[in-house]
Amino acid sequence: MNLREWAEAQHIHPQTAYRWFREGRLPVPAQRVDGLIVVGDLTKCASVHVSKTVIYARVSSADQKSDLDRQVARVTTWATSNGYSIDSVVTEVGSALNGKRRRFLSLLRDSEVTTIVVEHRDRFARFGAEYVAAALDVEHRRMVIVDDPEVDDDLVRDMTELMTSLCARLYGRRSAAHRAARAIEAVTVDAGPGGGSDG
Repeated sequence: MNLREWAEAQHIHPQTAYRWFREGRLPVPAQRVDGLIVVGDLTKCASVHVSKTVIYARVSSADQKSDLDRQVARVTTWATSNGYSIDSVVTEVGSALNGKRRRFLSLLRDSEVTTIVVEHRDRFARFGAEYVAAALDVEHRRMVIVDDPEVDDDLVRDMTELMTSLCARLYGRRSAAHRAARAIEAVTVDAGPGGGSDG
C-alpha cells in the first residue's frame, strides 16, 4: 500500500507519516517507487500468492469415525486421480445442521485455502450450500464436490433437507438424518409406481 493508505489505516495524518518517512523515523519499511512511497516489505509483496487445496471430510457422530477414514480415502483417491495436489486433510465430527463447526469455519476464513474438496454436498452444508459456493467464488476460491449427481431430484433433496431440519428440532440432531430418511422412504413406498393407494 502507499504511504497515505497506510497512514489512514493507522489513524495518522498523512503529512505526519510523510515527515517520519523523510526523517527515517517511519516504524515500517518503506521506499519510493515511481513517485509513490510504498509501505511494506517489497520482497514479500512480490512473492507468489499461496494457494492450498484441502480435503474436508465430516461425519455426524463419533461412532462413525471408521466411515470418516473411508470417506477421506475415497476423496483422496478421486482428487489425486483428477490432478489435484492435496496440501492437507481436515476432518470433523459434527452435524451438517450445526453452523458452528470450528474446523470448517476455519477453512472458510483461511484465504490461502483456494480449493476445498468434499465427497458430497451435505458434507459441508445441509442448507445454503449454493450461498457458500457463491461467497467462495467471489474470492476466486471454490468448493469441489466429488459426487454431485445430476440425476438427484431437486424436490426430493429439498424435502429431505426440510425433513432433517424438522426431525432435528423434534428428536435432536443425532437421529435427525436417519428419521428423515425413514420418512422419505415411507412416502416413496406408499406412493409407489402407481402414485397412490388402493383405498
